[in-house]
Amino acid sequence: MRTRAQSLVAVAAAVSLALAGARSGRADSWAADDPLAAAKAAVVEVVDAAYVDGIHNFRDPVAIRKGFHPGFEMLFVREGKLEKLPIYNWIQSIEERNAKEPLPVDAKATTTAAYPLTEVTGTVAVCKVELSREGKLVFTDYLILYKFDDGWKIVGKAFHRH
Repeated sequence: MRTRAQSLVAVAAAVSLALAGARSGRADSWAADDPLAAAKAAVVEVVDAAYVDGIHNFRDPVAIRKGFHPGFEMLFVREGKLEKLPIYNWIQSIEERNAKEPLPVDAKATTTAAYPLTEVTGTVAVCKVELSREGKLVFTDYLILYKFDDGWKIVGKAFHRH
């Protein structure tokens, strides 16, 4: 039989584990029977496959096209002016790089992602992504996604380079 103190310790441990999972932002930390949690998991899955792996790790145009909406634009400020990069230009530059510098068949992921924030309201989502290479934070990205008939698609991005 547990004492009151042991029960409180067990409850505190369970709450700590639950909060740690929520803070990690990983898809596998959310309960499968919660529709909002399932939507957040689906968003993170798209971001992982199309953005983190598709663009940063494996330069895979097929994965990119699957997870990005054709109307996607990356927004950034250059010399005080707002600039836009549409996805078709970004894919084109990746394809050109792949032609000049093909990835080895056994290429390994060099970019890791943390998801400190993933919010979903109806059919719109925002996902904060922290990208690191060799343990060093390189980018903090804010991705906007919409849910379409064929699933979640990344439609916009703003970022900070560290």
